[in-house]
Amino acid sequence: MASSQLVLIVSLLLALAVPLITAYDKVPTNSVEKTDQMVVEGMVYCQSCDNYGSWSLSKAKPIAGAKVSVICKNYKKRVSFYKAFKTDETGYLFAELDGFKMGHSYLDHPLHSCRVKLVDSPLENCDVFTNVNYGITGARLRFLDKTLKRSNYDVVIYAAGPFAFRPAHCPPKPEY
Repeated sequence: MASSQLVLIVSLLLALAVPLITAYDKVPTNSVEKTDQMVVEGMVYCQSCDNYGSWSLSKAKPIAGAKVSVICKNYKKRVSFYKAFKTDETGYLFAELDGFKMGHSYLDHPLHSCRVKLVDSPLENCDVFTNVNYGITGARLRFLDKTLKRSNYDVVIYAAGPFAFRPAHCPPKPEY
């Protein structure tokens, strides 16, 4: 008797579960899969001679057309993404990481695997690299909980920097 009741309960559960499972198999063909896009933002400046040797950016001026690279490595420490980007006319960097693919490893997440580095300054009078905010050695990304909502995707924005180049020759500071 107990085995017949068990068979009845199991068959009822299966009868209820099958329509639920098959309902999700029928996805409309006109639906668009929602994906996330990743962006890195930041600024690039020309550091004032007044702040030579420090990380201060007071009196710094933005650099239009400065090149910055985003380098990502997978959990095996192999480069999985590299792209150089230029700043706009205000020195602002908006780097869309098109083609970046996150692996299954926690270490492949952009917060852990990507670094941002200075590449080139278009200004002849301000083209010496500085390590302000790790512009030479590679700055980690910061998550600011900032997203842009689009119709079929969200843009997740990470930040890096601000970075700076400096003039090659700064006049000596007067001693008082």
